Amino acid sequence: MPQLDTSTWLIMIMSMFLALFIIFQLKISKHNFYFNPEPTPTKTQKQNTPWETKWTKIYLPLLLPQ
Repeated sequence: MPQLDTSTWLIMIMSMFLALFIIFQLKISKHNFYFNPEPTPTKTQKQNTPWETKWTKIYLPLLLPQ
């Protein structure tokens, strides 16, 4: 059974990595990036819940004198 010739594998693997690196660099270079991104302010709407507008009974015993 003949032996497998692995002398050219290193050259093939290195050239594959080089080609992949060049392809990805070309793909990334086509993207447009903003120079100074500004956060957009979001408006939050306050919702009135029933326990915010009225006094609840749980707090009353803490404030009353003993």
